[in-house]
Amino acid sequence: MLFNDRTDAGRRLAQALERYKKDHVVVLALPRGGVQVATEIARYLDAPLDLILVRKIGVPTHPELAMGAIVDGLEPIVVRNEHVLRLAGVPESSFEDVQRREWEEIERRRRRYLGVSPHQEVFGRIVVIVDDGIATGATMMAAIRALRQRKPSKIVVAVPVAPLEELAQLSQAADETVCLYAPASLGAIGAYYQDFRQLSDDDVIALIQSLPATP
Repeated sequence: MLFNDRTDAGRRLAQALERYKKDHVVVLALPRGGVQVATEIARYLDAPLDLILVRKIGVPTHPELAMGAIVDGLEPIVVRNEHVLRLAGVPESSFEDVQRREWEEIERRRRRYLGVSPHQEVFGRIVVIVDDGIATGATMMAAIRALRQRKPSKIVVAVPVAPLEELAQLSQAADETVCLYAPASLGAIGAYYQDFRQLSDDDVIALIQSLPATP
């Protein structure tokens, strides 16, 4: 399956989510690419759009190795990888230092994208988490695990494309997954789009502002 661009993918995905049109769902986008997909879903479902920002907490000596993740919300939610923490021998003080820096970056990005807009309340509501595709699934998994702590009634993962194995793992963590195309081997997400240009911060802001304001 090939999508023209993220807008096309979002419109097709929105059709697959039509059963939620009257359920007063909240749509949460993973920036940046997920925002363009999620905007179309929020518009179609007449639902509020919010962002869910996830930052990796990397091992200080090997920042590419995740010892956890921090996810924004009314309060920061931290997901720890105890296995990596033990193997790397990272002291708690070092973990907290990196965690604090990543939280500051989340706050900076949220202010940049949304100004002073409050978080959408998700307690007791159906939440649809959206991205433009899934590669390893690590970011989406952190978002799901963190979101559980905010006690929505249901978590739906919605993506245009994802590898079959990773999608199966996410299906165990979420209440439902909606994916338009799930090949056994994915390759690059961009290969499934004719136009997969990177979005800028200004693009994200414009997309968010294109939707009607929600109370």
